[in-house]
Amino acid sequence: MTRVSVVADTTGYLPQELARANQIELVSLYVNFGGERTVREADIADYDAFYEELRHADPLPTTSQPAVGDFLAVYEPLLDQGHDIVSVHISGGLSGTCEAARQAVEALERDGRASGRIRVFDSATGAGGTGLAALAAARAAARGEDLDGVERAARECREALKIWFAIDTLEYLRRGGRIGMASAWIGSTLKIKPILSVESEMVPIERVRTSGKAFERMVEFARSRHADGADAWVVQHIQAHEQAERLAEICREIFGNEPVWVGEVGPVLGVHTGPGLLGVGGIPPALLA
Repeated sequence: MTRVSVVADTTGYLPQELARANQIELVSLYVNFGGERTVREADIADYDAFYEELRHADPLPTTSQPAVGDFLAVYEPLLDQGHDIVSVHISGGLSGTCEAARQAVEALERDGRASGRIRVFDSATGAGGTGLAALAAARAAARGEDLDGVERAARECREALKIWFAIDTLEYLRRGGRIGMASAWIGSTLKIKPILSVESEMVPIERVRTSGKAFERMVEFARSRHADGADAWVVQHIQAHEQAERLAEICREIFGNEPVWVGEVGPVLGVHTGPGLLGVGGIPPALLA
């Protein structure tokens, strides 16, 4: 049986050791600093320094999807090894990453190298949601599923996924142009803490007045996931280490198990949300078996 490899991008923010252990190949997006320099997200190791720079940046850095050549550099060696590929990526409503992956596939097909051997899966979400979909696909590949089965695993994960995040302000989303349906909240005179999700684009869930209330809502969302049997959970944050660890401790009590991972969201999504993000989500554990 042909082995299936899973490719993802850096915006799933899977811990490196988890990606390696599950043989997930990563393609990096880019951060562009005011036309002065462009850096691969995978090469930005010091998140504290990056977010300190972001707090004072004017204009904000911009972000860009991988080049077609970045995908070819990952796809070609896998194809040469005889592997099929499922490529799982951030929502096409937020990034051109899926489109760049598809262009790479088209180039390979024109050369007769990839006919029907690569599936590009738009996760229609971001951050931990994309990471979980890639991980579900990788676990299916490890079980020996074929190309259809691995793609189906990613799709089933996405269908079962619910993930939420609270941010300090809509200002970064507004300035970065990625605000989606939450644009209706721009111009509010209230000092609010937006709670959002991603369903192809940024989707507003509710507004709360304080960080404390936002934290409480994350706990309530975690309880709702447990009630639905979605006990494979993640906690993510941006420059909110203490809050994330406190939320993770509460989630350990709620779910009765350890997280799939707890980690920090990196620069590409962080540019658009700003520091202070706190999020939680989960899927049924059978999807990662």
